[in-house]
Amino acid sequence: MKIEDVDFFYLSMPEVTTAADGSQDALLVRVSAGGLVGWGECEAAPLPSIAAFVCPMSHGACRPVAASVLGASLESPADIASIAAKVAHDSMDLLQAAHTWSGIEMALWDLLGKKCEEPVWKLLGYRETAPKIPYASLLFADTPEETLERGRDALGRGFSAMKFGWGPIGTADIAADADQFRAAREGIGEDAHLMVDVGQIFGEDADAAAQRLGALEDAGATWLEEPFSGHAFEAYAVLSRVGSKVGIAGGEASHNVAMARHLMDFGKVGFIQIDCGRIGGIGPALEVAELASARGITYVNHTFTTHLALSASLQPYAGMADHRICEYPAQPSALAEAVTSTPLSRDANGEISAPDVPGLGITVDTVALAGYLVDTEIKVGGKLLYRTPALV
Repeated sequence: MKIEDVDFFYLSMPEVTTAADGSQDALLVRVSAGGLVGWGECEAAPLPSIAAFVCPMSHGACRPVAASVLGASLESPADIASIAAKVAHDSMDLLQAAHTWSGIEMALWDLLGKKCEEPVWKLLGYRETAPKIPYASLLFADTPEETLERGRDALGRGFSAMKFGWGPIGTADIAADADQFRAAREGIGEDAHLMVDVGQIFGEDADAAAQRLGALEDAGATWLEEPFSGHAFEAYAVLSRVGSKVGIAGGEASHNVAMARHLMDFGKVGFIQIDCGRIGGIGPALEVAELASARGITYVNHTFTTHLALSASLQPYAGMADHRICEYPAQPSALAEAVTSTPLSRDANGEISAPDVPGLGITVDTVALAGYLVDTEIKVGGKLLYRTPALV
């Protein structure tokens, strides 16, 4: 079958704030081929991602992503890899291309799984799935008291692992951060797993990050996530050599396999976290998962948005029994909740698994999403390049 149509849907909450909440807007991708439809999600700003698909060609290495995708054959996983290689070569100077392609790639796997009547994880070579322990992904509050209450709430909802991120961490002094870490631990209790994400706040300042390790150890944190910019491999390496009981985690900023590999080999992280909506989709994420397993590094998904993205992010390590940690959106926006009528619910053990149904196993609720659709047009020189397609 041939790829006939690729439709993008820019969705948004009525008000978007500066909070570090990536679920406030979304860009869903619908791919049609052979009478079937597949869905994916780009984890990036919607408008630049749409533009990367339709923009006029600048030169031979800066072509729109559409030129590599529309009309291409889709019969096997090898075809997805072939299209990916073409996008990487022909759009190499279009920096948003990787993010745009990521959502398309997910949709192609979803579509191919439906065609083959197999879940994506089986197409990737796994015989069975291994359950994952979902951690509630939360934001630090403005005050320790509010952070404590967020922890208690997540504990009350049955989570045995929680990650607190961003907020005021790194913006004041070490004592203020330590208060937040203690509050998070008090809120979730002594037995729950605690992870901390500081959202690249320290740039490349390894000393500033190292100064927080003592407080994190006192709070019993499993890892310190993204202390530095995604490309700051040297800073990661310096911090990893400190020898703390707190693991170092990162990788969500990787938009190709090489970046993730460098973070493991040079940055020496103990946890590699990959976002399928950024790295180029499910195929590259699988490659990183296999590289991590060979190196004794724990692979973790990065998902803070919808259950469509969550299902896609589970597929690359769905059958890896030794890689058990899973990020789970615990406080999504109303938009993120509206995306699907088939969310991934926790089982009696509080765990989740990749769906055992064809494709990604997620039904996109187009009716529920209609109210969030942002009417958009892109014109160049009076020529219409994109108009919001019909969602329902």
